[in-house]
Amino acid sequence: MLLDADESQLVLIDLQARLLPAIAHGDECLANALRLAQAAKLLDVPAWGTEQNPGKLGGNDAALKALCRQTLAKLQFSACEEGLTEWLRPEVPTKPPVGNARSLPKHLQKPAASAPERNSVVLAGVEAHVCVLQTALDLLEDEFEVWVVTDACSSRTERNRDAAYDRLAGAGAELVTTEMVLFEWLRTAEHPLFKDIQGLIK
Repeated sequence: MLLDADESQLVLIDLQARLLPAIAHGDECLANALRLAQAAKLLDVPAWGTEQNPGKLGGNDAALKALCRQTLAKLQFSACEEGLTEWLRPEVPTKPPVGNARSLPKHLQKPAASAPERNSVVLAGVEAHVCVLQTALDLLEDEFEVWVVTDACSSRTERNRDAAYDRLAGAGAELVTTEMVLFEWLRTAEHPLFKDIQGLIK
């Protein structure tokens, strides 16, 4: 199973400037998250951010935040508990047919088709064993496909980070790297944005 850009969304979890200095490999984690967000913008993949208790911990990295459609301030560790699921899978209002239903042509009697779902959620951020883990487990329970970008996630300790990856893999999340995501979104060197995306890696 490969990632499809047309079916993907990107969620960048708690990449807050005040938190990152305490995170193992925090600079690398942020750099890869930025690559993912830049690629998502080029490929029209919706990108969302979350911030844990921003009143005390400050906001996400400014460059990263600028690439997100919206950023969710939260106190719960799982962003799904604060409304992320509704952003990823919004309800599409259906308009009732006008007039007598029996007099309408059959194609007007059916409910309007909703926009195609983007059911693959790519996660990056910190901390892997707390907010990333709890958000991922809730998304899996909500029947999303979850892809955790291991070189764009981390924790204060590598032991906690690695324990999170073990648990996520056991729960059904796919563990991937930044380059795996980017090249699966592209699929081919003939993609019109291949050189732009390749430039993010070099």
